[in-house]
Amino acid sequence: MRAFKGFRRDLTCLGYRFREDRVNRTSEANCCQNGFHCAENPLDCLSYYWDWKNSVYYEVDAAGDLDEDGRDSKISCTELRLVRRLTLEQLLLEGAAYMVAHPTRRWNGRVHKETGLAYDGFAVVRGKDPKASGKVGDILVLLKEEAESLEIEEVALFRIDRKTYQPDRYYGVCGTCLEGRQR
Repeated sequence: MRAFKGFRRDLTCLGYRFREDRVNRTSEANCCQNGFHCAENPLDCLSYYWDWKNSVYYEVDAAGDLDEDGRDSKISCTELRLVRRLTLEQLLLEGAAYMVAHPTRRWNGRVHKETGLAYDGFAVVRGKDPKASGKVGDILVLLKEEAESLEIEEVALFRIDRKTYQPDRYYGVCGTCLEGRQR
């Protein structure tokens, strides 16, 4: 099963050091007690490994015995293979792709409705007319929903770079500044 996982920089999680060159195995998978944990929704990794500057994120293949707890998209498994390492930008794009594929599933707590200010390097905003603002270096991810179905009809990702995208201004999905200085 395709999933996502966060780690400390040394690829450890709860005392276990994962290896990139093999399938990592453990004997049991109970979501709240043991097993290797990962998440179907990439953004849920930020709930467990929120300090992205000191964490690493991977797309993983979860296999063997699988268990879910229903709180979020967390999965516990007995076999975990690291597929590819993701930058924060790639993780956020994977999170947007997840919301496009599953528009009616519960949102991760880091997703803002309609308007958002970047916090800790990024903002993910979803709604009918989403807009976001940030500081230099922040990543803004905007997901525009169709009015009745909640299907995502447009996705945009911008990095506030002071050249094309200015700090402290709100941007919409089309990438244009919506108004003058906002913050």
